Amino acid sequence: MFAKTGISVQQMMRLMELEKCVEPGYLPFTEKDVRNLLQSFRKLDPEDESIDLLRMCRNIKDKDPNFRYEFTLDLNNRLENIAWSYASSVQAYEIFGDAVVFDTTHRLTAFDMPLGIWVGVNNYGMPCFFGCVLLREENLRSFSWALKAFLGFMNGKAPQTILTDQNICLKDAIAMEMTTTKHALCIWLIVAKFPSWFNAVLGERYNEWKAEFYRLYNLESIDEFELGWRDMVNSFGLHTNRHVANLFALRSLWALPYLRSHFFAGMTTTGQSKSINAFIQRFLSAQTRLAHFVEQVAVAVDFKDQAGEQQTMQQNLQNICLKTGAPMESHAAAILTPFAFSKLQEQLVLAAHYASFQMEDGFIVRHHTKLEGGRKVFWVPREGIISCSCHQFEFSGILCRHALRVLSTGNCFQIPERYLPLRWRRISTSSTKLLQSTPSDHAERVQLLQGMVSTLITESAKSKERLDIATEQVSILLSRIREQPILTQVTRDISAIHRNL
Repeated sequence: MFAKTGISVQQMMRLMELEKCVEPGYLPFTEKDVRNLLQSFRKLDPEDESIDLLRMCRNIKDKDPNFRYEFTLDLNNRLENIAWSYASSVQAYEIFGDAVVFDTTHRLTAFDMPLGIWVGVNNYGMPCFFGCVLLREENLRSFSWALKAFLGFMNGKAPQTILTDQNICLKDAIAMEMTTTKHALCIWLIVAKFPSWFNAVLGERYNEWKAEFYRLYNLESIDEFELGWRDMVNSFGLHTNRHVANLFALRSLWALPYLRSHFFAGMTTTGQSKSINAFIQRFLSAQTRLAHFVEQVAVAVDFKDQAGEQQTMQQNLQNICLKTGAPMESHAAAILTPFAFSKLQEQLVLAAHYASFQMEDGFIVRHHTKLEGGRKVFWVPREGIISCSCHQFEFSGILCRHALRVLSTGNCFQIPERYLPLRWRRISTSSTKLLQSTPSDHAERVQLLQGMVSTLITESAKSKERLDIATEQVSILLSRIREQPILTQVTRDISAIHRNL
């Protein structure tokens, strides 16, 4: 009856909760159950627009061999699941596929199918699209198929970390298909449910509780988190609340004290979550009919790529303001993108407020106003290795103030190479194309290299420090190139032509 009125599944749930006089979330079934039930009622015509969708994918594949898609048909030869990715997405994933958000919280209203979107963050801090999937049902089998299809698109390369919504079937599917990947829950999707979970229960104390939740969420120590959680439950009288109990049971999947040793590319922050959500909304607003959705997503991706290129150019044209005067700062500014450099610069500025004390097995670094505590830093100068107990580098790819303080105290004037990761460096789209282009387009690759050399000269000429770095690195590169044999694919092709003649 509700379905015939055209209301959403979420509205149906609210109405049934009111009808049964139960609190939100206490019905014996979920939104997913209702959607699966409604899907089973649908009588689908084999010639409907889902077949048009499949036909469109085939047409795109004919025009672009690098377009990738997979699908399954049910026993009645009807489209069951379909996933796809574009050549630009596969290319971007090679460098930026270390941390991925798999958002399955939306539906394609044109056909009322669950929609999954894989998204990441590039070196300029902007969202990048990796792939899409439409599923008939949200169950273990469907999610497992979707993850296999995605890994197939990406040449079997699994992400280091993946962020998803709280979904038991999806959690189990990731454990099966991505055994080496760290799975975590999107904190912004959890927090979005708080009003319906806790507003009525906590009343006037809701905002006070939420502030305490965020304090606990941002802690570094697991022991502090667990003690703090116990105190919070006692203070707010939440011993019997099933949402609080469930959050604690899943704490290793969302609380930062459990996640800091894993790389998430900053996607757990509020700013990045808003950016990613706005990016996803572009695809949702693009939909009209299902048959055109793949094409419309391609347009949206292309538009975003163009906008991203413009933003990248604008960032690069900005004059970076050096704040500390430290050689490490100018060194990082020449290598990192403005987005990544701003994060490192923030830590460099803060490092000046910290004191470091050498111990037998490393350093203790603490704020100059503190008399005890602090972070433990280990540094092996000969091997260029440094690590901190706060795990900021592992978590974000940006060195922390504690490690930077030790490097500065130890007369280190350049950040070790391994702590300026490729994924945060100034690499343009043309550079990634150059890295991944085929041997046959020799002339195009030479042209791209000429452009890179031109950019290198322009950037290096801006300061003596940059010029010194460029001269040193290019000398090393030239030596390596001269060691390579001259008989390349191009000369082999020429030899083959001569033989044929």
